[in-house]
Amino acid sequence: MAGGDESMTACAIETTAEDDDREPGAAWPAGFTITANGAYAARLAGDGDALYVERWTLDGPEPYAVPLPLDQPEEPGAQLLPLADGRVLVARRVDGRRNTFSLLYPTGPDTRELQLGAVEAPGSEDLVLLPPSPDGICAYAMCVGPDTTTLWLVAGGAFGPEQVAEVKGRCSGGVWLDRTGRMLALDRRLDGGPVKAVAVDLERGGEVTPLLQITEESDDRLLLADPDSGLLLIRSDAPSPGHDRLGWGVLGSLLPVRFPDCLRLDDAAVTPFAVQPGQVLMPESCAVALRIDAAGGSWVGVWQPSSRRMAQLAAPQGWLAGAGLWTAEGVLRLPYATAEAPCGLAALEVPPEPDPEPVVVVEEPRVCRPVPLQQAPLTDRKPAG
Repeated sequence: MAGGDESMTACAIETTAEDDDREPGAAWPAGFTITANGAYAARLAGDGDALYVERWTLDGPEPYAVPLPLDQPEEPGAQLLPLADGRVLVARRVDGRRNTFSLLYPTGPDTRELQLGAVEAPGSEDLVLLPPSPDGICAYAMCVGPDTTTLWLVAGGAFGPEQVAEVKGRCSGGVWLDRTGRMLALDRRLDGGPVKAVAVDLERGGEVTPLLQITEESDDRLLLADPDSGLLLIRSDAPSPGHDRLGWGVLGSLLPVRFPDCLRLDDAAVTPFAVQPGQVLMPESCAVALRIDAAGGSWVGVWQPSSRRMAQLAAPQGWLAGAGLWTAEGVLRLPYATAEAPCGLAALEVPPEPDPEPVVVVEEPRVCRPVPLQQAPLTDRKPAG
């Protein structure tokens, strides 16, 4: 599509975290998971069959890693989730259907394991950990069945894993919409229809409300959300049916969803992975970090909604691709691991580029709960070309 940003108006909003071409229940991107407050991270380290949990501390003067090995190595499919107190949750699949949960933490030179219990995933169901909760204490898992999706509190409860919600349909993804860990967005497909993100209220028994619906037929997914500013990063095929585009909107606003041309690359996939925090009520000023994947490898893109340009930067050698976090001051921190530096954190400071376009003024939302974006028909729609 030619000529500047494409603008579309949404009629409701729903949440998802990645491309929904993957199977429902597909795991959140694996490799390196960072807590919501940026203090800790965890990954599977080691080689071949000798895998073990490794916890990184990121909030000190220098990052450092602590290995958390057990008597038995971890399976490649083990899922990890760091908590704000430094413990690491491990989810393991046993016998193809039973999922066990444990907390690992260092005790001197040894690793202590606290077993939390198990969840059965019968039949075709699949269980995956959701992204770290903003409260840093609780951990949730999603179990996807043929017609329903169940949400489990697997750490932070009083009596081991407990079911907290059941959502009709097959869900994927998972994006937190607030700072308390109450509102969760999921990408949902009902009865073979299009994917639409929904908001799930975990304090009201899993009450579901529409979150993203740009057109009735479009697949509309939420990739990231920033609770401070309300900025939403969206993937939808509404502007080009059959072809996903990366766009942005504002939670609780009447502004349209926009699909900037600068976020579309012909020979590479572009996926957002971090949003600058602390930009209260200023979504157009939030810096967004993007992972760019092409045949030649992966590198970093940096963009702001107020800009019509995306800066492309080389990633540090050994970058754990797709992982990183912003400071409130606008410094992008990228974790990397090489033979010479097995625990590194590169800092990229990207100065803002001048842009002749006016800054969009966003009204303060009148309510705290997520509300649908403006219900209006698609405007200025042009054929893909």
